[in-house]
Amino acid sequence: MGFIDTIKAQARANKKKIVLPEVSDLRTIEAAVKVLSEGFADIVLVGQKDEILTQAKNLSQAHLPLIEALNNATFLNAKDGALLDELTALLVKLRAHKGMTESQARELLINDSLYFGAALVKSGRADGMVAGAIHATADVLRAALQIVGTAADSKLVSSFFVMDIPHCDYGVNGTFVFSDCGLCQNPTAEELAHIAISSAKSFESVMHNEAMVAMLSHSTYGSAKHPDVDKVVEATKIAKSLAPTLKIDGELQLDAAIVPSVGESKAKGSSVAGKANVLVFPDLDAGNIGYKLVQRFARAEAYGPITQGMAAPINDLSRGCSADDIVGVVALTALQAK
Repeated sequence: MGFIDTIKAQARANKKKIVLPEVSDLRTIEAAVKVLSEGFADIVLVGQKDEILTQAKNLSQAHLPLIEALNNATFLNAKDGALLDELTALLVKLRAHKGMTESQARELLINDSLYFGAALVKSGRADGMVAGAIHATADVLRAALQIVGTAADSKLVSSFFVMDIPHCDYGVNGTFVFSDCGLCQNPTAEELAHIAISSAKSFESVMHNEAMVAMLSHSTYGSAKHPDVDKVVEATKIAKSLAPTLKIDGELQLDAAIVPSVGESKAKGSSVAGKANVLVFPDLDAGNIGYKLVQRFARAEAYGPITQGMAAPINDLSRGCSADDIVGVVALTALQAK
């Protein structure tokens, strides 16, 4: 099986319930149909059932079993009085310290499907949420952080991409985690250390292989001197002190990190050099450019950005995403929720 088929199979073995709040977008409806048809997750659609099914009829030209598949979804409406009362009370409790009133919370839940969806996750009615097809990343993360919040053992929320690279001998059969390529602009050494630890956990939860984490730089073991290099060296020390059993090394150039012969030459004795499967970039510029280079030049599948460090998985989409992109992120979100 291909990478995403393997993820779907794992998710199918322990199905989770994922909220898709952007039901006005046909890509979301099509993705919901595909997920329900494949049976690897349960889907919650935010809105009035009759209105959503009417919207779904616009996809009939694709010959998808729309009505039959969507009838297996759960439909939750912010205008349901009892549910709205419960979620309003929840939101007031969470945001009272910021001055949120009952009327403000009620209006927010009714008018913003992201907040309503995040509240469904926080209340336990769903295990995760996928959004961003028609909303900016900042909007998705704002709702997620204000309602779901960070995990108890997490210092910050960051992101990763799963890169599935065809005809590649490196990583785990050509599969890597790249981070952070989507959120943290210029992390400090301490933040970079936490990104590395979170990324290792994410890799192991998705791939079921031991993480081998390379802290990337333009330098290997002091071959260059610069404050940017110093940051990576310090981040590596912090990560090792916080997670002493984690296999992590740095600073490493990319070739030293993944090519065994280069790793042996440039970082002799390293437990990671030449074998890395988790690549931690020093800043967002490097990470974003790096994943897009691999995606375009190597024709790799790039799944993400997937958030890590949340108390429950809420993941963002590109506004240029396809229905199949949404399906892939739903599969990864369901696996995270395990």
